[in-house]
Formats: sequence, C-alpha cells, structure tokens
Amino acid sequence: MEKSRVALIRCDGYDESSVFSAVSQGIELLGGLSRFAAPEETILLKPNVLVGDDPGKLVSPHPSVVRAVAKLLRERTSRLTYGDSPSFGRPEPALRKSGLAAAAEESGALPADFTNGRDVSFPASPFTRRFFLAQGALSCDGIVSIAKLKSHAFMRMTGAVKNQFGCVAGMSKTSFHLKLQDPADFGRMLTALTLCLKPRLYVMDGIVAMQGNGPRGGEPCPMKVLLFSEDPVALDAVMCRLVALDPSALLTNPPGRQWGLGTHLAEEIEIVGDHLQSLVNGDFVVNRAVVRKQLPPAVASIVNAWVAPRPVIDKKRCSRCGTCIEVCPVTPKAVDWREGSRTLPPRHSYERCIRCYCCQEVCPEKAISVRKGLFGA
Repeated sequence: MEKSRVALIRCDGYDESSVFSAVSQGIELLGGLSRFAAPEETILLKPNVLVGDDPGKLVSPHPSVVRAVAKLLRERTSRLTYGDSPSFGRPEPALRKSGLAAAAEESGALPADFTNGRDVSFPASPFTRRFFLAQGALSCDGIVSIAKLKSHAFMRMTGAVKNQFGCVAGMSKTSFHLKLQDPADFGRMLTALTLCLKPRLYVMDGIVAMQGNGPRGGEPCPMKVLLFSEDPVALDAVMCRLVALDPSALLTNPPGRQWGLGTHLAEEIEIVGDHLQSLVNGDFVVNRAVVRKQLPPAVASIVNAWVAPRPVIDKKRCSRCGTCIEVCPVTPKAVDWREGSRTLPPRHSYERCIRCYCCQEVCPEKAISVRKGLFGA
C-alpha cells in the first residue's frame, strides 16, 4: 500500500520571498504543479474565510500564502478563480477585508460565485447525501483548499477537511448545525462533503497558528510551518501530531479513513521535508478531553442544559453588536437581548442552546468563550 505523503516545510514568518520559497518546495515534494492543474483547466483557490478580519487576527490563511499558491498556479494555468462563503454576510467584503481577494487577483484570479448555489445530490455518500453548494465550487475543474491551523470550540481543530464547509453557500450552513448537533455527526458530514468535492491539493498555513478560544477569538501561537498534501485526512493527522493531539480525537479523521478519503494512521503516512519532531508544540492550547459518546436525545437535552460545556459571555468585553444573536441557528434564539434591550449584553438560554458554539465562533470582541458545565464536564 502506498503511503499518503504530507510535506512539512519550516517557514519562520510571512515575508513574501520566504513564503513563496516554502510553498514552491512543498508542492515540488508532492510531485510538482503538473499533478494539480492542466493549462486548460479552471482551478479554484478556496481559502478559509470565516469572517472578514484583518490578516493580523489570524482568522484566515495569511495573504502571502494565498499569493504564493496563486502565483505558482498561474505558471500552469491562466484560468484561476477564488472564493469562500463566510459564516455570515456577503463573500466579497469578507474576502476584501481579509486581504485574500487582492492576493489572489495579483495573479489574475477572478472572484468565483459563492453567493448563489444549487442542490447537489451525492447518492454514493456514506452519510450526508445532499448539499447546497456554491456555484463557484461547482463550476471549476479542480479545487486547491487553503486552510488555517486553528483550534475550534466545536470540532477541537479546524483543518483541511473542515475547510470545505465554506463551499456550502450562504446561511444554508446553519441547517447543518440544527440537524447535526453531535460533533461526531458534524464530522461525518464534513467528511462526506470533502468526498463530494475532492479538492486536488490541500495547503495549511501554520506559520502563526491560533490556539485557545478559536476559531476567531483565540491567541497567536507561532508554529513556523506550512503543510501540503493530496490527502486531507493525513494532513489533519499531522496537524494534530504537531500540537500533540491524538489524531483519532479529530472527528473527521476516523470516518475519513473508514470511507477512503485518506488515513490518519502514522504508519500509513510519509512525512517529507522538515522533521515532525522539530516542529511539535506540546503546549498548544486545545481541547484534549476524551471524546463523549453520542447520547440518546432525551438524555442529551439534560446533559446539554446542566453538564455540557457552554458558551459564556464576558460582559466587560461585550460591545453589544448583536453578532452572536444574528448567527444563532435556534428558533427562538438561544442567545438574545434581555427583554429586547441593548443596554445590557445578550444572555444565553441554555435549555435551548444546542452547543454549536456559532456565537463563540464569530464574536468580534473575543467576548464569548466555552466553559465547563455545572459538574465540570
């Protein structure tokens, strides 16, 4: 059996020339650009754009990484597009504010349509069999997926497999949080989505990662590494090993191997480039708790209300912008204004909260964190 190859390239900072050299080296170690694009093909650059934040906030891959990937691909094909669907709001402003639009357009890439979408049936799927996907993800010949190495309150880490969630158009992403409230099921859906889209190349920016209260409110953690692979499960497994997290704890990895998307087993992965151990950071702040087994719905509702970790608002940090209320997928809202007044921070109703942590995920003030429940679970 041929091993899945993951290229690890040390890169100390976001200097343009250093990043371009590292990206060039990583792609070459995987066999070169000819493996991922032909001259007549349209290739989509799909970065992780959760929201439109300044690059210094580490929410998205740095523009220098996207710029380098686009510049290299431009040598192979002139038909480049770029795009992503953020958690809320329109794609164009988010891509502009993050600096990723300008980075891609320097190489002639055109914005893809991530506003409109259509239903796509995936009957061969082992789990979710229908997705509402952005036209930009469907109109290309191949996808290059560019992720950011970050912690994530709901899924522990967000990596190569989870990055495809941005190909689900607009607010239809909300429906998955309502239907799939168990993280294991959400991981299965993400795995099925990546099986459906099958990007050709996965790149991850871990030069300065985000730890702790991710994916938007965490803290910087210099990891000084870029990762490359054709196997997203293997890339995510190496990401886990870099932060000393058991790869099987990332809930897209076991179904990914089971369903043939890739492998998370160390003996089935070949690491090329720099040595893994020279880049490991065992102090990286991430949820390392034992994975809970899925509970029956009646039991789960009690556990969620009293025992499960919960999103908590820091009243001193809260700016009363209402973003958390806007993105809450529950009706009636699980987080809302107190008696309709914006004079005080919003308040959670935990009996309605499904623990999707969407409120925590997008809070622009880092005012929401996930804390242990009543009995310390």
